[in-house]
Amino acid sequence: MARKRIVIVGAGFGGMAAAKALKGADADITLIDRTNHHLFQPLLYQVATAALSPADIATATRALLERQTNVTVLMGEVTGVDAELGLVKTTDTADLAFDWLILATGAAYSFFGHETWAADAPVLKSLADALVIRERLLGAFEWAESHAGHQDIGGALTFVVVGGGPTGVELAGTIAELCRSTLARDFRRINPASARIILFEAGPHLLSAFPRRLSGYARKTLDALGVEVRTGVAVDHIDADGLAAGRERIATHNILWCAGTTARPAAKWLAAEAAKNGAVKVAADCSVPGHPTIFAVGDVASSDAGGGRTLPGLAPVAKQQGSYVGALLKARIAGRREPRPFHYRDLGTLAVIGRSRAVADFGWLRLTGFTAWLTWSLVHLMLLVDFRSRLMVYANWSWAWFTHGRGARLVVRHD
Repeated sequence: MARKRIVIVGAGFGGMAAAKALKGADADITLIDRTNHHLFQPLLYQVATAALSPADIATATRALLERQTNVTVLMGEVTGVDAELGLVKTTDTADLAFDWLILATGAAYSFFGHETWAADAPVLKSLADALVIRERLLGAFEWAESHAGHQDIGGALTFVVVGGGPTGVELAGTIAELCRSTLARDFRRINPASARIILFEAGPHLLSAFPRRLSGYARKTLDALGVEVRTGVAVDHIDADGLAAGRERIATHNILWCAGTTARPAAKWLAAEAAKNGAVKVAADCSVPGHPTIFAVGDVASSDAGGGRTLPGLAPVAKQQGSYVGALLKARIAGRREPRPFHYRDLGTLAVIGRSRAVADFGWLRLTGFTAWLTWSLVHLMLLVDFRSRLMVYANWSWAWFTHGRGARLVVRHD
């Protein structure tokens, strides 16, 4: 009997978990991704704000799977799926035939129909995005130092973050600390502490997925850091000179978009039923209804959590779903009893706001301040995929905590 062929699209948390769960399976597994690395996305904002280097949170996919001989890693762009013929269509390699397919393509940011805003409001989803943002942040101060007294200094040192979810709150808080402490002694002609950091959230509260008490703590902490928080205000327009929101027009060259996500187009590839954000609606075993050999995990999947709720787009969800589907297929190949329908084990939700400040919601336990920050730090260190990453991140965090310094303050490209 020919060995089964399993194709996994995406080397994020879900795809990597699925590949590792299939270790030892009697199957030929192909993992394809548009990049050659696995990225620890929860710490991507720290690359964008010069706290960490790209190599601290990204590891070559081949290196992570080098001992798993049943996996072939390919770098390529997937453009579609032919479910009837069992083919994954790509632009960079030959079409990939599959007996089972696992889609772990993730999500992208949504501009809610205003796609032209993307040219002036970078997002934070990849290492390339993080480096663009880092260049803009550090480049703004370098430009201001070189043009002290210029009439455009105010716009150069005004930073606007759109979106009050975890990424937006983390970015705003970290940028504030970067301006107030890390860069405070680096310049002679400007005062970095005079920079404005403004955070817009269209909803009534920051961190809307958290309990109100934790949301309120986040707001107070950002206020203390000097961040101007605007809740209940939606952005109406963005251009190269700034943005308009409500009755306010803000002149700035530094807008960071962290609002709203949309799933990658897997639902369109399969002509499958999709949720409002474009995610594929999946069955209890993470398979796509009508396509029993195709599974979707992570942000590209919309999974029923009961009570009319769907599972959140978090790394633990993707990892648990990927591991579940990998174990299911491994059991199916071996002719063993398959696991029960997928059940998400909620390990809690955390968000860091700044130095020694964070919020943590474990349901039965809710933490704020230093205790939450320490918990956040330990959890993220454990979730990093290899020992080298843990060691480098720990060393950089320790250095930053004791010295208020950041070791990755390099502008590698300045336009």
